[in-house]
This record gives sequence, structure tokens and C-alpha cells, in this order.
Amino acid sequence: MTFFYNTIVIALALGVNCAHFKIPEVENTVNEILHEFSNTVHYAGNGTQSSHVEKRQSTPYWYEMITHQGISAFGPSGYQVYRNVKDYGAKGDGVTDDTAAINAAMNAGGRCGQGCSSSTVTPAVIYFPSGTYILSSSIIDQYYTQVIGNPNNPPVLKATAGFSGFGLIDGDKYYTANLNWDSTNVFWRQVRNFVFDLTSVPIGSSICGIHWPTAQATSLQNLVFQMSSAAGTQHVGIFSESGMCQIMVIKIEKEVADKVVGSAGFMNDLTFNGGNFGLQIGNQQFTMRNIVFNNCVTAISQLWSWGWLYQGLTINNCQKGVDISSVNSGSQLVGSITIIDSTFTNTPVGVITAFSSTSFPNTAGSLILENVFLSNVGIAVQEAGGATLLAGNSGSTTIAGWGQGNEYTPNGPQRFQGSFTPMTRPELLLNGNVYYFRSKPQYNNLPVSSFLSVRSAGATGNGVADDTAALQTVINNAAASGSVVYFDAGTYRITSTLQIPPGSKLVGEAYPIIVSSGPFFNDMNSPQPVVRVGNAGQAGKVEWTDTIVSTQGTQAGAIAIEWNLASSGAASGMWDVHVRIGGFAGSNLQVGQCPKTPGNLAINTACVGAYMLMHVTASASNLYLENVWLWTADHDVDSSDNNQITIYSGRGLHIESTAGNFWLVGTAVEHNTLYQYQLANTQNIFMGFIQTETPAPTPFSVVPTLNDPDFASSCAGQSGNCANAWGLRILNSSNILVYGGGLYSFFNDYNTTCSNGGGPETCQSNIFSLERSLSNINVYCLNTVGTTNMITQAGKSLALYSDNVNIYSDTIALFNPGVVSYPISSPGATILCWTYRGCYTDSISARILGNTLTVNGGAAAMTIGACLNACQTAGFSLAGIEYSGECSQPDCDNALRNGGGPAPDGAAQCNMSCNGNKTEICGGPNRLDLYSSSACTSAPIGTSWNSKGCYSDSISARTLSIGPVSVGGATTVQLCQAACKALGYVYAGVEYAVECWCDNALRNGGGPAANGLDLYTFGF
Repeated sequence: MTFFYNTIVIALALGVNCAHFKIPEVENTVNEILHEFSNTVHYAGNGTQSSHVEKRQSTPYWYEMITHQGISAFGPSGYQVYRNVKDYGAKGDGVTDDTAAINAAMNAGGRCGQGCSSSTVTPAVIYFPSGTYILSSSIIDQYYTQVIGNPNNPPVLKATAGFSGFGLIDGDKYYTANLNWDSTNVFWRQVRNFVFDLTSVPIGSSICGIHWPTAQATSLQNLVFQMSSAAGTQHVGIFSESGMCQIMVIKIEKEVADKVVGSAGFMNDLTFNGGNFGLQIGNQQFTMRNIVFNNCVTAISQLWSWGWLYQGLTINNCQKGVDISSVNSGSQLVGSITIIDSTFTNTPVGVITAFSSTSFPNTAGSLILENVFLSNVGIAVQEAGGATLLAGNSGSTTIAGWGQGNEYTPNGPQRFQGSFTPMTRPELLLNGNVYYFRSKPQYNNLPVSSFLSVRSAGATGNGVADDTAALQTVINNAAASGSVVYFDAGTYRITSTLQIPPGSKLVGEAYPIIVSSGPFFNDMNSPQPVVRVGNAGQAGKVEWTDTIVSTQGTQAGAIAIEWNLASSGAASGMWDVHVRIGGFAGSNLQVGQCPKTPGNLAINTACVGAYMLMHVTASASNLYLENVWLWTADHDVDSSDNNQITIYSGRGLHIESTAGNFWLVGTAVEHNTLYQYQLANTQNIFMGFIQTETPAPTPFSVVPTLNDPDFASSCAGQSGNCANAWGLRILNSSNILVYGGGLYSFFNDYNTTCSNGGGPETCQSNIFSLERSLSNINVYCLNTVGTTNMITQAGKSLALYSDNVNIYSDTIALFNPGVVSYPISSPGATILCWTYRGCYTDSISARILGNTLTVNGGAAAMTIGACLNACQTAGFSLAGIEYSGECSQPDCDNALRNGGGPAPDGAAQCNMSCNGNKTEICGGPNRLDLYSSSACTSAPIGTSWNSKGCYSDSISARTLSIGPVSVGGATTVQLCQAACKALGYVYAGVEYAVECWCDNALRNGGGPAANGLDLYTFGF
């Protein structure tokens, strides 16, 4: 392909200190953005005036009043986690300068600050009672910190007129020309419940409320930013240029633009009043929900991005709404943005973009607007420079769907800019006309007596003692009494499954760790959950916040979280609950035990840390996940250089709920060896910017009952790096709505050259798979990295990276495959003269079909066609296939036996791939797919191929849907017939001299024609 840039260079440290990946062309990684906004970065103040305000009265909050006994199990002796700033001398009286006292609370105990790469052993909660705290310089945030104010009366952080620093809270300080921490490795931090008051600072001064370069498992919640609304104001609410370990260098006409990169993150319930910019921000990706802007000059200035979801923006009385027109040397810097369920009021221009017919990179500036209400907005979308792309009006209107970029619906790419039909939203996912959401509960109206401390109940949290019994007792007692379980900071080692009953509420302090240990969790053939929420068939509600679930040492059978609970009415929820496998002190899966081994594919079985990170089972329903990061570590957070490690975890997030109804808001799943997200036999799922990274090789075998991908079968005959984990795999599901996704594959055997922006992108061949029957599958702003095929369906590539190049990732703005009917997938569908009757119950002790037969090649060769052929040849009118390879074992009959009938849960458990053709379904455990025939019992399928002549075909409406199929050499009729027969198909077609297509039925009205494909049938 012809690429727009002379050179693209990428250094992706992926957990390794930047010094290991120096690039000669770029020694200073922060240039364009930091140079342009140097007044903000290096703001030194304009005087020494102090501020005087009234004292604020305190309202009790349980967390301030509870006994604080949290510990760091692997930290310094006597280390104190909880710090009330008033215990360190802060007054909060609106008069005293509290800067030094607050920073003393932040730094006490040898925290991870200047020069420290990262650490999990010095966590802290910096707590602010209600009051007004005067700041003359920045609060310097430290690693692994939660900064929390009283939510009942949020404390005010007020800058003096002479304030000096980079933000009232500086989340990553520039001690040198570089950020202190690589922002891609800044994890596990929060700021919540504050008012940031910048109004005493002169309006011409560049000052921001928070400087926030950050990565996963981070959040800002319930914050208000008060800034000047006077003409000429330069105040900024939140500024993020991101980080600097991953460096993208784009040379355009020999001019270098270096952009810092981060990987975040989540924000919600923020209000910006006044200021030049509410948000002035750039990062790889973010999910932001319920953000309000009042009287800003520009509500959002998007510096750059790969992908972004804004959900629930409210923009009032601003001059500009969202500006995504950032460019450098003619190249757009904003990759893609999705805005949904939002309102713009009294704002002359809603969105400003640099996207045009000649803009580049090709897909940069991809934009989706869905369900956006406008009131007195003159221009809805404007091209930078003034052209109106979408008009508004002085009244009110709603943008149902409008976008720009590349679309595949399902064929593409088609470059578009304009209106489109928005996603069909299931009512069960909505609250009114917007998607349901719920912010993390802080239980601020409960008295301290409502909380039961796990340490007070006998748990040690020291990472050594067995805390299983003590934790289970306090959890059971709390559920029975309606109390809230309070996990004091610590590491809680358990040796058997921790059961969370319906009605439970669990709250963590400073991300307490529940860590599994011992042989109970180490049998890959008998996997066990570390934490089980409800039992199969149980109903109720559970709320869970601010906790990490982990494993210790080899835990090959550990399922970190198993969710069985069915909830009705209000959804159950997990907020800021994360899974972390390896890479931290106390995990026994660090660089000393599990170093990276480039060039050596041998599996270190001692480093198998988990079987699965989270399993949402068939019985579960109605679960809300917000800011949840499921991470198998790729580097050691507690090593001095963030050394890369190799940890094995089989599976990421597996959802197989039949009822569905799930909200995944700001979630990420990384480094699992079969898949990151898998949605199987499920429905009604909202996914608001999902993010994945692909891992090391796998020691895990395929488990058909879990619908595991079988790369040995699906990759047979394919070249390239096919057998790599799926980022997202959807099979046999409906109403899956993805509002932004980043599916990234940065390296292969620790080598990052395979992920060069613009190509070649060969770290893996495929990353997003659609399989079997699908309906209402929609994706906005899909971004992939290092992957040749961006989307595959039934093994066939639908989109190539080379057609969708963006600033570094590759982007498809709009994807909808339409309804995908899998062959013989619904009752009444026919193949030859057989009719599919549906999924039926069966059992070993009471078989519903009474005659045992075999097929050529045995169970390993089982396909639908092979089973039907066997039963038809033997003269039976009923055929059944069960458990992937049994031809119902026994498999044929002329009548149903033992009361056999349709399964009560429909086709939900007929979900296993056929051994002989992984694209077909062959029943399931104690379930068979039943077929009947009344016309073919005396005419078995023949044994030879017959020509049917030329049949119609088109790219958009295939007559045979499976293909093109590899024939193992140059395509001939004979090789195509042999390939289709081996796959279990009875139709074969050859087209364009080189393409071979297969199927078990004619589709899309295909029939005889003068031009098209040469059609052959086997045995009829």
C-alpha cells in the first residue's frame, strides 16, 4: 500500500522502562504538546496573595469514623495506610496554607514517589474531612493512592492567587523533562469527592485543577471544578498530555511530531464551571460518563486519542462543545471519538472536526454521535475552518445517528460522513431513552454501625495466615444482618472458595487483595472459583467496590471471580473491582520466578497463575460493571525496572448468560491466552469502550463445554500468526452493542516490530471473531493494533488493517454484519431433506434416540452432514448430535424415547462445536440437536459429486456462505470438492478460478444463472 508518512517509528515498552527502548530520533519525548501548553505545565504563579473564605461545617461520613486498622502485608513494618490530613497539621479553615501538611500526609512512610518506577507495597488513602484547604502549590500525588473527601460535604481545595505548580493535584510530576512515572504503568489510583476552586487565580494564568496522565484501574469521581468565566480566562479543569513510555513518532515531510501515549482509564460525575477548557486531554483511550460543562469557552479540547467514549455529556452555555480538530503538520491527532446519550444547550458549535475528503491519516477523526439532544445549537458539526457539516437550529432536535470514517455494513470499507441508522437498543438495557448507569455507591448515608470490619472479625490480612474461615463468617453475618462488609487494607489469603451470598455489600479500603493459595485452586482439570457470587439458580443483589482478586503462586485451576447471581429490578454491580494475576509482591509470580524468555517457547508450568479471570455463568443476569480491569501481569510492578514477565492465564472474561442484561462501562481485559472477552450464547450487552492486549503462548487445552476456541482447527492451513488469543469473540449471541473498542497486539515473542503503525501489522492474524448465529451485533469505533485482519466472521476476514490506517491504531467507525444465520440453527431450517427440530434434552441413563451408529473417521470427524448421512443410510428418520462428536450416542431412531422433548432453556446449551467442523454446532452436554426426515429414509445420500451448472452469486449475498476455503494448493474443482467434503459440506462451488466455497444449503435465493459459480452437490 502507499502510506501517507515517510516514516513511522514506534517504541512500545509494554511494561519495560523507557530507557530500554531509546530511539535516536527522539530523545525528548514531550515536545509538541508540552511546548504548546508550557504555561500550564510550568505555571509559576503571579503573586503571593492569600485567600480568605468561610469555614465549612462537617457532616459525618462513616469512613472517617470507622476504626482504621488497614495494613500493607508486604510493605514496611508499621506502615500506615490511612492518613487523615488533619492528623498531619492541615486545618481546612480557609485561611491557613495547608499545602505542606497535605504533602506530608501524602509522603509519610517512604511512599513510591520521585525516582520510584512503581510499587504495590505502599498504598495509601489520603482522607480530607469537610473544610476549605488553601493551596499555594501542588499536592504531589504518589503511586497507589486514593485521595478521598467527605461525599456528604465535599472539601474544597482552593488555590491562592499566587499558586505555583502543575495542577492543584499533580498526578505525575515532571521532576525532570520527563514524567516521573510512565503513564502506561500508573495503575490503581482514585480522586473522589472534592471541589477544586481556581477562582482566586488571575484569569490570564494557565492553571489546571488536576494533571492526570494515567492508565488502567484509575478513576476520578464526584468532582466539581470552579474556574473563572471572565473573558480571556485561561483556567483548565483537567489536563492530560498522557505519558511517555510508549512513543509514537510520525515523520511528515521530515518534520517530527512526537506524541506521548497513555492507556486509561475512567472518569464520572464531574462538573466544570467556567474556564477556558473543562477537559484538555489526550490518551490512548478513556470512558467518561456523566460529565457537565457550564459556561466554559470550550468544554472539551481533545489533544489526541486512539479511541474514546463520552457517555452522558451535558454542555451548557459554552462557546464550543467538543473540539477534535487537533492536527500537527497536516496530520490529524485524534483517532476516534464516540458521543452518546448527551445534551448540548445554548452552545453555538457542538463538535469541531478536521476530518475531510482529503484529511489524513485515512481514518483519523472518526466520529460517532448517537442520541445527542441539541437545544439552541446553531452548528451541530463543523469542519475546522468554518464549513458546516451538520446544521443545528435555534430550537431543539435530536441526532439519532451521525458519523464519519470508514464503515462496514457488512461490506467495506466505505468512507462516509453523514447520518446513519443507530443501534437498536434493547429496552432492558435502558433507563428511559438512555442506557442505564449507576455510580459507585459510597454508602455515605449509613452510620458507621452498619459496617463490619473483616480485621475486627478475625481476619489478619497479612498475606500469610489462612483467612478463609474468618472472611466467610463475617460475609455471612453481614448478609444476614443487612450490614456492609468492610475490607480493611491488607492481603487476605484464602485456601478454598469464598462464597458471596445474595444481599451482600462489600467495600474495600485501598484495594484490599483477596488472594487464593494452595492445591484447591491448582487443578486445571477441576477449576474452582476464588470468589463465587451466588450459586447457580440463586436470585438477589450484590454490590461490590474497590477490591482486587488475585492468586499466589501456581494456581492452574483458579477462576478469580464466578458470577452466578440472577438479579431482577436494580442490577447488581461491581465498581473498581479488579483482577490481578502475578507481577506484585506476595504473588510469588514475579520476575524472580517468571522472567520473560524470548526465543524460548517452553512453558514454565510454575507460572500458570489462573484458569480464568471472570466467568459469568448461564444462570446469571442483570450485572453492571464499571471501571473493572482484569489483568494478567506482563511486567513486575514491584521490580525496580518494571521488568517484563511471562504469566499464563487461560481465559479472560467469559459471559454465557442466557438471560443477559449486562453493562460493561470502562472495562479492560489483558494477557489471557485463549481470549480476553468471550460472549457465548448470550444477549443484551452494552460495552462502553473495551480494551484488550494479547499475551504469551498458551499451555491450556480446549474445553468444549466452555466454548473455547480451537486454534489447531481454525488455523489449519493458515499462514501468519493465527493461533493467538482473541481480543473479542462473539458466538451465537444477540444484541451485543460495542461503543468503542481497542483490541491491541503489540508484540510477538516480546518483539514489537510487528506492530508498526501503518504496517506491516503482523503480531497476530486475527483479533475479533464473529461465529455462528448472530443478530444485532454493532460496533462503533473499533481500533486494532498489530493485527492483519481487524474482523473475521466464520474464519473469513471482513476487514484489513491496511484499509483503515489511523494515527497508530487502525479504525473502523461503524460496523454491522447484519443478521448472520448459522446453517441449521433454528427449528424449521432444512438441509437436503432433513429438518432441524431444535435442542432436546438427553441423558446417559435415558437416551431419547435408541440406535448406536458410527461415522467414517469416528467422533473426531463428526459433522452435521456426516451424522445425517449415517442415519439416512441406515433408514432412520430421526438423527441427533450431542457433545461435539457423538452422533447422539446412540444417535438414530424413528421415534423419541424416554419422554424426550425440547430443552426448557431452548438452544442455550446446544453450544458445542462439531469435532469435524468447528464452524458447526453439534449439541452440548446432555443436549442434542435433533433432525427429522420423512422423505429420505429410502434414499440415502450418495457417494459422488454431481454438477448442477452455473449458479448466481454476489459478494453481498453469497449463495454458499463458507469460504473462500483453502484447498491446499492451486484451486481445482476436485480439490474444492475434497475440501468441502472433508469439512462436512454437501455443496461445493468454484468461482473466479481461484475461490472455493462450501455450504449445506443454498442461501440468499441463489439459483441457476448465466454467470456466477460452478455448483456441485454430493450425493444428490
